[in-house]
Amino acid sequence: MTKTRTRSQQWFERAQESLVEGVNSPSRGQAAYSPGPVFLERGSGSRIWDADNNEYVDFMMSFGALIHGHANPHLASAVSAAMAEGSHFAAATSAEIEAAERFRRMVLSAEVVRFTNTGSEATMLALRLSRAHTGRTRFLKFEGHYHGWYDPFLLNAHGHSPDQLGSRENPTRIPDSEGIPAATFDDVVLAPWNDSAILERVMQKHGRELAAVITEPIMANMGCIPPREGYLQKLSELTRNYGALLILDEVVTGFRYAPGGCQEYYGIQPDLSTFGKALGAGFPVGAVAGSRAILDRMRWNEKMVLHYGTFNGHRLTMKVVAANLDLLARNDTYRNLHAMGDSVIHGLREVFRRRKVKAIVQGFGPMFQIYFTELDAIHDYRDYCTYVDTARYSRFVHRLLERGIYMTPSNGLHWIISTAHTEADVTALLEAADQACADFT
Repeated sequence: MTKTRTRSQQWFERAQESLVEGVNSPSRGQAAYSPGPVFLERGSGSRIWDADNNEYVDFMMSFGALIHGHANPHLASAVSAAMAEGSHFAAATSAEIEAAERFRRMVLSAEVVRFTNTGSEATMLALRLSRAHTGRTRFLKFEGHYHGWYDPFLLNAHGHSPDQLGSRENPTRIPDSEGIPAATFDDVVLAPWNDSAILERVMQKHGRELAAVITEPIMANMGCIPPREGYLQKLSELTRNYGALLILDEVVTGFRYAPGGCQEYYGIQPDLSTFGKALGAGFPVGAVAGSRAILDRMRWNEKMVLHYGTFNGHRLTMKVVAANLDLLARNDTYRNLHAMGDSVIHGLREVFRRRKVKAIVQGFGPMFQIYFTELDAIHDYRDYCTYVDTARYSRFVHRLLERGIYMTPSNGLHWIISTAHTEADVTALLEAADQACADFT
């Protein structure tokens, strides 16, 4: 049990003087945590310790960035060596070549790759490349999908009351942020995800206007919603038929489900794909990968696609990326990740069944989410907004926090399994979940 979080509360009160809401991203503050965030001080493997020295098993893993857990010795050694030689030069280095070569060996659609600093930057660049390559300006995005905080992407990416959503055929367009001119969304076509029939009709109407269709392979901004069987294949077929590029946003799923990400797992060949999170194993990085014909539009000339960045290919980060990909390429890495995750999912389902709690555990392998719902499955944004009790989930996770399990109380995110998790961690979670469920029965 975490006995007290007095120091965390003191830090949070102090933070109000210098930081907006006391944090640097709203997902870390009172929007998710009550009465305030847990201030973390150190981590090792699957474990973290807060400002009051409470110990937790971490199943959030920096929203999926920490594929090898905290302070992995192999990565720590790479960081130390790189720092001693010079962390960054804003110049060409061998480190970025070595990282890119490993990346291309793992991601089969990557004829070439361009590194960015974040996943948001990667999706911005992918859209710009798509527009330049096709000569079209419009693009299709799906309800509930989050592709970073670039203005045109910030439409219907957060949950809303069902009566605000409009019809499936004609979704109400709901901006996710103030400060974005309405005209920004003139080039956005909005559609529900995971519905092949509606997708075909949307593409018939708009397909030849679209520079790109951007999608997550697994919907990761409403928890963890896998695609229906054949859906991604149908999407790939339709984009080819209408001359639109398929951008597969693997910022969350990349290097998580297979060495080549979900595109390998589902057998999809995107025109462009974007990466982040697990690619950097805790360091900020993004990437755009795809065919040379598309990415070569960044070559220097009068009609180039502009992409600058002082910190692109940051030397220290590239050393970490290379070391991280070496670890992921080891035999049995993904078999073990899937086995561990499936064990957790099965165990949680059994806890809810035994405790007679109306909840489902959705996902597979190294990423999943719990939904308190009467449904057997959540298939899309509208299911999530209409049938998921997000407030109950928040209460449940706060009870887990009290029992030494660290996770965000936001139902729109997801549980992460890293290579650092052990069977002991699984046991700790299942015992804590069983105790937390007692409050619901």
